[in-house]
Amino acid sequence: MAHPKRRQSNTRTAKRRTCPNCGAWHVYHTVCGECGYYRGKLAVVKEAAAE
Repeated sequence: MAHPKRRQSNTRTAKRRTCPNCGAWHVYHTVCGECGYYRGKLAVVKEAAAE
């Protein structure tokens, strides 16, 4: 049975967990909280932050 020869670094793991659209960290299989994208498509329209 296959197993990894080397431990994957924390940086590579963190990169994999980021949103490809905006680069923010997000939970798998959920809409990104920063940009509202899911699997490359806009799922939730985010309103502009009121400053």
